[in-house]
Amino acid sequence: MKKTIFIALLSLAGFSASAQNKKYIAAMEKNVAELDTTRDGAKLQNLANNFERIAGAEKSEWLPCYYAAYCYVNMTYTTKGDMIDTYCDKAETFIKRADSISPNNSEIYTLKAQIASARISVNPMSRGQKYGTESAELREKAKSLDKTNPRPYYLEGTAYFYTPPMFGGGKDKAKPSFEKALAMFETFKPASSIAPNWGKRSTMYFLSECDKK
Repeated sequence: MKKTIFIALLSLAGFSASAQNKKYIAAMEKNVAELDTTRDGAKLQNLANNFERIAGAEKSEWLPCYYAAYCYVNMTYTTKGDMIDTYCDKAETFIKRADSISPNNSEIYTLKAQIASARISVNPMSRGQKYGTESAELREKAKSLDKTNPRPYYLEGTAYFYTPPMFGGGKDKAKPSFEKALAMFETFKPASSIAPNWGKRSTMYFLSECDKK
């Protein structure tokens, strides 16, 4: 009798976990889909809040924290000045939480690199060397952790694209990195329906810009 009750309880626990997982996946899919269609600051803030709430409920999952950080780093492109650092600080808070859950993760190191790059725009002349070097080191770490991940190469391309030719950047320097990223995007398969899969459209855009005279 006790064995029967024990098996029944295990089955119930398994059903509950499965239902909870489906609810988590559904919530994530909805917010990730919206994330792919906006760069509006207010909408990104709302999505960041949503991902934070999911992270609070799913403390063992790294992706909600990752996407909250992704929202904040993308919000830096909708503002300027000290607010860039404010958003980067928030992004770093969440990406550190993601890193503590899933260490040595290529996607997390890619986003760390993006956050470092975003800080440059506050003052490119005084920050370029420090954060440019930091971002490059983080990109290389991301590449080494997953050789199939195209996003570090996309970020490498943007770094060259926005660096003046006199400092080692420019369109000609950026184009090979974008070409490499695009070739990798063609064969890249995300680990799940909610795994990171961004960057291809932006890579194509920058490649077209590189071809403009």
